[in-house]
Amino acid sequence: MLQIYNSLTRRKEPFTPIEPGKARMYVCGMTVYDYCHLGHARVMVVFDVVYRYLRAIGYDVTYIRNITDIDDKIIRRANENAEPVAALTERFIAAMHQDAEALGVLPPTDEPRATGHMGEILGMVQALIGRGLAYVADNGDVYFAVSQFPDYGKLSGKHPQDLRAGARVEIGEAKRDPLDFALWKAAKPDEPAWDSPWGRGRPGWHIECSAMSTCALGSHFDIHGGGADLQFPHHENEIAQSEGATGEPFVNVWMHNGFVRVNEEKMSKSLGNFFTVREILQRYRPEEVRYFILTSHYRSPLNYDDEHLQGARGALTRIYTALRGLPAAEPAGGASFRERFSAAMDDDFNTPVALSVLFDLVREINRVRDEDGARAAALGAELRGLGGVLGILQSDPEVFLRGESTSDGLSDAEIDALIEQRRAARAAKNWAEADRVRDQLTQAGIILEDGASGTTWRRG
Repeated sequence: MLQIYNSLTRRKEPFTPIEPGKARMYVCGMTVYDYCHLGHARVMVVFDVVYRYLRAIGYDVTYIRNITDIDDKIIRRANENAEPVAALTERFIAAMHQDAEALGVLPPTDEPRATGHMGEILGMVQALIGRGLAYVADNGDVYFAVSQFPDYGKLSGKHPQDLRAGARVEIGEAKRDPLDFALWKAAKPDEPAWDSPWGRGRPGWHIECSAMSTCALGSHFDIHGGGADLQFPHHENEIAQSEGATGEPFVNVWMHNGFVRVNEEKMSKSLGNFFTVREILQRYRPEEVRYFILTSHYRSPLNYDDEHLQGARGALTRIYTALRGLPAAEPAGGASFRERFSAAMDDDFNTPVALSVLFDLVREINRVRDEDGARAAALGAELRGLGGVLGILQSDPEVFLRGESTSDGLSDAEIDALIEQRRAARAAKNWAEADRVRDQLTQAGIILEDGASGTTWRRG
């Protein structure tokens, strides 16, 4: 049975959906003012695997991943660029979709945008005011009153009295308590604004997710996910707003993926070790990046460096080499590999162990290939099927192994011509010429593999 670590209870628990056979999941998506970085890629891939696995074990999944398209950072960047907010967000939404598609991330069931849910946001703010959990400040902002919500801190484990010790009210803020947070911000000159009962303004970041998630999934749903950096204050505030407005439990299971580090240091622009997905994909293929992300358990830190990416490349090369030349077949009979794979995934989506099962399959394919081709083909189909649950191993092995030629490298046609030239030299017993051609290919980074059916090649 699937067990998921619940950040709310701080333990693994059996997944029991609210509605049998159905799973409703919300994940905090991108704030679209720049290109996606490796941290965003990890969130997308992690919860794509959760989505895929829930579907694979028979759940009807509704997966909502929002887009924050109005926010302080967005407004600041649009002003820096001297471009309209809508133009900025549309550009980066398109870029985000391109990155997600490259990484093999399936589209969510729906992808609501904050600017498309102003009615729901206003309704939730009004409900909080009506329940005595929010107030309109003298400057027209609306704040959530943290002291009026007794359960504040239950997700993060932070206690309000401890948080107040070092907190202060910033200049320009009119809140009553340093812990109170903005639900609605009064309009400033030249900023996007919407009409509200408290004057023109725009929503705070936290209320956007509460409104979008409950609109799409109802007041009470199964899974809420996001990066560990969102646990406090964003997700803590979501709980307070949502439960305060509806009077119902908000989410049963909270999932948080770990941080990304670069060469064992926290990734940050100030350290100069900040990488966008696009920069990484200039050096590594998307499947290599996805595989790399899956080599760490989603709750563990993910350390990005060239050694780990090269390791992912080597691992995929080994797997695709095992799949190379296998005909289409039905998956292998017997359930040992599938059972072990499922046991790993049922243990809080343990992808590193699931990948180890795939390598056991590779070893078995290589062991039986020469003596039992039908068995090898069936095992290959099993390998592809299990890989598909993780979003990998769906390429043509020949295409993957041949890789991508660079502008200064040999084209596929040139390589094929040289291999034919070598074959002719060997047939004529001109061993010196055959060795010369092989050396030329080796220097170009081409690895030849001679077999009973001829010579195959791949880029090293």
